Formats: sequence, C-alpha cells, structure tokens
Amino acid sequence: MSRDIMDQTDRRTLLKLTGGAGLVGLAGCLSTTDDGGDGSDGSDGDDGADGSDGSDGENGSDTDDGSDGGDTDAYEIGMVDSLTGSLSAFGERNQRGVDLALQRVNEVGIDGRELDLIVEDSESENQGGIAAAQKLVNQDGVPFLIGAVGSGVSLAIYESVVEDTDVVQLSQNSTGLNLTDFPGLLRMSPSGRSQSLALSNLIADDGYDEVAITYVNNDYGQSLTDAFVEAWDGDIAYNNPHDQEQQSYSGVISEMNSSGADAWLFITYQAEFTTMVNEVFSSGYEAQFYGADSVQGDGVLENVPEGSIEGMKVVVPSAPVEEENYQTFAADFESEYGQQPTSWAAYAYDCVINAALSIQAADEFTGAALQETVRRVSGPEGEEATSFEAASQILADGGGPDDVDYQGVSGPIDFDENGDPVGFLQVLEVQDHAYEGINFIEG
Repeated sequence: MSRDIMDQTDRRTLLKLTGGAGLVGLAGCLSTTDDGGDGSDGSDGDDGADGSDGSDGENGSDTDDGSDGGDTDAYEIGMVDSLTGSLSAFGERNQRGVDLALQRVNEVGIDGRELDLIVEDSESENQGGIAAAQKLVNQDGVPFLIGAVGSGVSLAIYESVVEDTDVVQLSQNSTGLNLTDFPGLLRMSPSGRSQSLALSNLIADDGYDEVAITYVNNDYGQSLTDAFVEAWDGDIAYNNPHDQEQQSYSGVISEMNSSGADAWLFITYQAEFTTMVNEVFSSGYEAQFYGADSVQGDGVLENVPEGSIEGMKVVVPSAPVEEENYQTFAADFESEYGQQPTSWAAYAYDCVINAALSIQAADEFTGAALQETVRRVSGPEGEEATSFEAASQILADGGGPDDVDYQGVSGPIDFDENGDPVGFLQVLEVQDHAYEGINFIEG
C-alpha cells in the first residue's frame, strides 16, 4: 500500500512500509495465529438484554485497599471470555496473555497482595455473557470486569449488568463501531472504523472502482460494512448480508460473481469465509479478495486449496511489533507456548496490567475508586513505563495515577472520551499460502 492511501484521510498515518527480508519476522507475529478474528460478536444479532440491569447499583466488593498491610488476601477481579463457542480460539490466546500478565503482576505484588482473576465463559453468546457477568458482579462482587471478546457480548453485558453501577468494564477484543456510543464501556482493542477506512483506501489504491461486499448478519458485520460504504467513493455492485453457520453460501457467491465487480470484500468469520472460498474455487470464479481481520487465520489456510486466496489482502489490528516491550512479551509468550502471540493476546495482557495499576493507584478497592484511576494510569500526562514493574514503582514512590503512563505491549493506551484507544493496524497479503505483512498503519 502506498503513502497515498494514508494521505486520503487524516485519521491515521503510515508508520512504515516493510519489504524484503523484514517481512518474515513481522508477519510471524500475526501469521501464526489460529484465531485471526477481530472480536466479532458471534451471536444472532440481538442485544441479549433480559430487561434488568442485573445489579442493585453496588459492586459488592470489599473496601479494604490493603494499604495498611492488614489484609494480605488477593485482589479479585473478573473476566468474561470465550472459552467455548464460535470465538473460543480468541479465548485460548486471551488466557495465555492473561497468565503471563498475572505472572508479571504477582512477581511484584500490589501493596503486598497478589492479583487473582475469576474467569467465566460467555460461550461466545450474548446470553452466556450476561449470565457470566451477573455471576461475577453480583455473586463474586468484583469491581473490575474484563470482557468480552464479541462486540455484541460486551455491549449486552454493559447494558444488562454494568451500566448504572460503579463496576469498571474493559473489553479485551471487541472492535464493533457502536461501542463508541457507550463511553462507560472501555476497550483495549481499537474500533473497527479505522479498519473500514483502511480497506476503502486499500481497494481504491489497488485500482478498483467497483466492489462486491458480503457481511455477517449481526452488529459487527453491519457496522463495519456501513463504515466502509460511507468511506468508499466508488460503486457498490453488491452489498448483502449472510447468516452464520450455513452449510453453503453458493447463492451469495453466485450473486457476487454476477455483479461484475472484480474486487470482493468479505466481512465475516473464518468458518463462513472458508466455505465461501471452497465454493468460489469449485465454481471457477475469479476475483481479487479483501477482508476484515475476522476472516484471517491458520484455520482458513488449512481448509482451502492452495492458491485459492493467493494475493488476498486483509487489514488486521496489530501490536507495535518493533517496540522493545512487545518483543519481550512475544519472546516470553513463545518460550511458554511455543508460538508467537496474536494482537488479541496482547490486548488481554494489557487489560490485566491496566487493572493492576488501577488498583494500586486507587484509594480503595471499589468500583467507584477504580473508575477514578483506570483511564489515568495509562494517560499521556505521566512518566512513560513499559512494564508493570516500572509503572508500579512510580506509584510506590508516591506517584499518583496521573504520574504514570503505562505503555502497553499492544501500544499506547490513551483512552479517549469514548473509551477507545489509539490503535495499530497491519495489512497482510496471502503469498505462497501464508500471510505476509506489507504495511503498518496507526489510527
């Protein structure tokens, strides 16, 4: 992708254009993934609300901050993750990132106490997420909740359980655009809007003025597609949704082919995209493929014919892989698990570190107190720190939440007024049946 792509919008800037030997090491940080998606909601699109907020407005946590040394019990926070269901590949990687973060926190401690994380399964569904969050907030009394993977699940939790309470909710993997409308719902991964803008510029820069789009029929697919259409200056030859978990998408593929567009954009999940690719291949159709991040993953490469997606380009959230703190994290991850982390694991790691620093900086271990520190411990006003140990030391030396600026392994964590962070994106291209990184974007 050329610099002209980025010049078309002031929302993001080109970080670097890699080439030759530099691609191998960079691509490995994302190409060895089995999840590859972007925090899509994996649900049927309803909001999952049960008509109640699931809380009486109190977070039920103890109010002893342990600063007097009289309490050595661990601080307990909660996490709703996709341990089963359609987004479970995310959950597996998330838990590995979480485990590494807990190791780093508990090597140092928080005012002499450890951090414990109670993890509940959303089953990758709205209702499962609500039930998990209700258990964590109402029974376990956690004042800080990490969750969830799916955008729809995160929003369902917020509206049904967290909203109108003091509980802090910080999503690890949700990128749906509509989360921006809920500033009380924080997220570590960037909004998908920048992804849609980047795709629009990428396709135009490749010389196409007409595109056919199919998207998964839920909030994630609809919101990213709407943002793409808004940014796209060319013609839309085809723009229709598809349902999840269908045995065949031959009708969709046939209509895309009949549209006459040479560029096809897929905003869906790995399983659905894999079915589509196999049907395109067997039908002998040809087009230039583009995709949002949720279509990318080793599971796709393993289940489609070699050459069937050669040259496809995908825009995915990325960590700043050349930064020293990321490289340390990646080396630790590979040493522990025998593979490189994805950006999703990096987001989960940073959620835990951010929570730990919020707890240390707060006057007491309550949701109300953590609401006052959660944004500030990674804000740009403080002294930069690239590890929990360094950031914790600033606080231990008498610094307050505004005196520390934790720089995450997933990038700077400067939450804006909508609870969204600055994010990094990477453009991947399928070359010889493998994902290779060709660009980085900040935005």
